[in-house]
Amino acid sequence: MPRGLDHIVHAVRDLEAASEFWRRAGFIVGARNRHPWGTHNHVVQLPGFFIEILTVAEPDKLGSDGLSQHFGIPNRDAIARGDGFAALVLESRDIAADVADFAEAGIGISEALPFSRGAKLPDGTETTVGFSLAFVRDELSPQTGFFACQQLNPKAFWNPDFQAHPNGVKAVAGAVLVADHPADHHIFLSAFTGERLLHSSSLGIEARTPRGSVEIMEPVAFHDQFGVARKVEGTAAAISGLRFTVADLAATEAALKQGGIAAQRHMEWLVIAPQTAFGAILIFEGPVKG
Repeated sequence: MPRGLDHIVHAVRDLEAASEFWRRAGFIVGARNRHPWGTHNHVVQLPGFFIEILTVAEPDKLGSDGLSQHFGIPNRDAIARGDGFAALVLESRDIAADVADFAEAGIGISEALPFSRGAKLPDGTETTVGFSLAFVRDELSPQTGFFACQQLNPKAFWNPDFQAHPNGVKAVAGAVLVADHPADHHIFLSAFTGERLLHSSSLGIEARTPRGSVEIMEPVAFHDQFGVARKVEGTAAAISGLRFTVADLAATEAALKQGGIAAQRHMEWLVIAPQTAFGAILIFEGPVKG
């Protein structure tokens, strides 16, 4: 079964400063959450998708459990290399089936790993949300995180009040990775997304999922498309850009300016560079016409 985009992990040294950036960029940022293995996060929700702004606030809590080994420690190491997008996450509707699919494809590296944590609703009341995660590995990209996530209590997590962003962002359009040889990641991308038919072009390869696309581009193509240079090391595919659909690009540009966030127009895109966005690249586009 094809898997749509679920969320992306933005791993940072300074959680509050990064969260303030997202607020100034016109997003509604949720309350601070804590995980048993020492990571803390803030969440930005879109319909069916969220940005997890994350840091390792209590490294002494990292242990030998599966979530420390597959989530906490990799994010700690990613932050040590520098702020930025550390993991791309797809939606699971049946985590056990996805674990089996990943194992059959030779990319699975974990069993299903469930957990729960407290959360606050918009009115300040407390609730509990739960997730079950299954991790995979692209052998060519050992430092890039990939996993599937099934919501165990989705009604307690998703809330339209958290999704009405002042900057006019309506939905996730896609995630963009950069690799020197995108086609080398074809088999992994197909197995991870469940999309058997990938689309190839002069830019690279693309999986069009039920919620947003996952593209892998060469560095030159990424620069030509978005006006930002992005280098990669060795054979890796590095998570580089996150694309958003907005109601009105000019209104989004005005909202960013009001928040003091520098952004540049490049072709049909409005782009926030990594030096502004804590190592991430944010790409805004108007609604699809026609």
